Amino acid sequence: MARRSWLRPAEANPVQPDVSFVIAAYNAEDTIGRAIESALAQRGVSVEVIVADDRSTDRTAAVAASYPADQVHVVTLAKNSGPGGARNAALGLAKGRWIAVLDADDAVLADRMARMIARAEKAGAQATVDNIEVVREGEARGEPMFPPERLERIEEITLADFIGSNLIFKSTFNFGYMKPIFARDFIEAHGLRYDEDLRIGEDYIFLASILAKGGKLIVEPSVGYAYHIRSGSISRVLELHHIDSMLEADRTFLKQFELDDEAKAAQARRTRSLEEARSFVALVGHIKQRSFKEIVKVALQDPLALRHLSMPIAVRLKRLMPSAASQRPG
Repeated sequence: MARRSWLRPAEANPVQPDVSFVIAAYNAEDTIGRAIESALAQRGVSVEVIVADDRSTDRTAAVAASYPADQVHVVTLAKNSGPGGARNAALGLAKGRWIAVLDADDAVLADRMARMIARAEKAGAQATVDNIEVVREGEARGEPMFPPERLERIEEITLADFIGSNLIFKSTFNFGYMKPIFARDFIEAHGLRYDEDLRIGEDYIFLASILAKGGKLIVEPSVGYAYHIRSGSISRVLELHHIDSMLEADRTFLKQFELDDEAKAAQARRTRSLEEARSFVALVGHIKQRSFKEIVKVALQDPLALRHLSMPIAVRLKRLMPSAASQRPG
């Protein structure tokens, strides 16, 4: 791959960059270059890129290391730790005023960070999200994930709003898909890091924790993040232990933070949706195994799980994860 020259004059490379791009990467040699170059191409802001290689078995680390070391720092984890562990390793090295999470499969538009930072600073916010362009394999352009006109009506996302949008089977407008930027001094002041025990849903808990600590989250309605869908990229099947981990993470979250009544109500709905999802996954497994006794057991324990069978199982399984579309293996 031909490399563009990213060297800039010394005066354009301040001690503290405006943005630290955090990229957790695992076996992403075909796409990591696109992600890095889109980060370095940001206009109007100074950036650094930190790639946390999660023990890839391909040339991911070598490709990342081919960029100027003063702009792209590559750290290789001691062991495969999943996306949460990789992001934490990168966060430990970040110097930027703002942190931007970027998946190794994806890219960002050149004016994204300037727009998001300007909006955040004007509103006195600690985090910002924007619209997402969904780009399918083989296509040069994609379509917005969220109706732009609806995002334009949303100025701030509260904790209750965020939790309430992350309901399995019941949410059609899920904020969990969005890729936030957040103020580094805020997460450092509150000691916030990703839950390394979660391999699915770690993004949700992290942003929910920012909100629970009093962080203000606002919306930039324009498209700034390009999510690339590759054929066969859904390489992780949701299993019972994934949902169990999410339920446990939510229980830990509730022990750590005191929620207001609106957020508590939203959390109760989310918990119930996870419980229904768990019953549904168990039910599907028993149906596939033709285990009549277990089918009856699940049906008696959680009759609501049966209603989800009215939609084709494949469709329901595809909709199970609030942020499954943004998950990559780690």
